[in-house]
Amino acid sequence: MAQKILIVDDAAFMRMMLKDILTKNGFEVVGEAENGLVGVEKFKELKPDLVTMDITMPEMDGITAVKNIKGIDGNARVVMCSAMGQQAMVIDAIQAGARDFIVKPFQADRVVEAIQKALS
Repeated sequence: MAQKILIVDDAAFMRMMLKDILTKNGFEVVGEAENGLVGVEKFKELKPDLVTMDITMPEMDGITAVKNIKGIDGNARVVMCSAMGQQAMVIDAIQAGARDFIVKPFQADRVVEAIQKALS
């Protein structure tokens, strides 16, 4: 059975790219959210195996969203997505409970590696 993944990113283009990489590698994208607030709601509703979470978003940023998701499910698996130069935020995200992070622009093999590592 394919692992279910929720993609949270405010950029539709980034969600599309990530969805494309994931589906081509045998994952099932069960939902997408355009900000952390919607992401937390969709997490509750869809109960995905893993969430990819952008850091910088309107409404609720990725780090706050990770804290909320970990509050709902302490075993939740989250992989952060960040643009170059957000190292301090990535550290905050890992401390908040994220398992790994991938850097934009996405490289398919790195995305798949991070997701597989977080799911194992």
